[in-house]
Amino acid sequence: MNAISIVLVIIVAFLAGMEGILDEFQFHQPLVACTLIGIVCGQPAAGIILGGSLQMIAMGWANIGAAVAPDAALASVASAIILMKSGQGQAGASTAIAVAIPLAVAGLFLTMIARTLAVPIVHGMDAAAEKGDFGRIEFLQWAAIFMQGLRIAVPAAALCVVPAEVVANLLNSMPAWLTDGMSIGGGMVVAVGYALVINMMATAEVWPFFFIGFALAAVSDLTLIGLGIIAVAIAFIYLNLSEKGGSGAGGGAAAGGSGDPLGDILNDY
Repeated sequence: MNAISIVLVIIVAFLAGMEGILDEFQFHQPLVACTLIGIVCGQPAAGIILGGSLQMIAMGWANIGAAVAPDAALASVASAIILMKSGQGQAGASTAIAVAIPLAVAGLFLTMIARTLAVPIVHGMDAAAEKGDFGRIEFLQWAAIFMQGLRIAVPAAALCVVPAEVVANLLNSMPAWLTDGMSIGGGMVVAVGYALVINMMATAEVWPFFFIGFALAAVSDLTLIGLGIIAVAIAFIYLNLSEKGGSGAGGGAAAGGSGDPLGDILNDY
């Protein structure tokens, strides 16, 4: 990795750390973060494969109450850097995924530190609000967000300065039973992620779409692009039916329905 690549990787890591809190541009999502790092390092294919695989695992990661989900941003950035420096290309994606899981859990420690430091920042913002000092409120807001970015950028910079030979030798020295076991564990985490997502979408209005997608995915002649086009078309059909059901004189809420024609049909059935 040359100096320009290292700077760009740190910028991506900084954005991923901030987006872990903001959730606006989704830089912290594995598919986005790994792809961007792969592009700046000249290995876009390896970055996309790693990001797509990690995205399947992270789909079920969510903060629920006091339970904080594993850090997808740190897992994505760190595993992508390790893969780029290992020299294994697309073939090393499975090993990088195996390393990403413990990194995601370890990232919870950095998250805890950042959130602890955020407490006095919030108190400072309260004090500034009592004085009507809006400039200081804005400054502290930016400081807290930048702290989240540094939470990922600093480990990323540390990984970037590690010689590539060290990373490659470390990965190559891992025994087969360890890499295979971690790959199997990563696959199990993917299944758990899918189960969590299905549990969240288990409603009468969404189940039909799930079964349609499950059936279409089994058709080997359909590509991912074809499946995406079908999904977008179904989404437009659903939205169109919802608008007509809610605004028509004979349907929707005016006729005693909920405004969701598909949901009304399923409930009546």
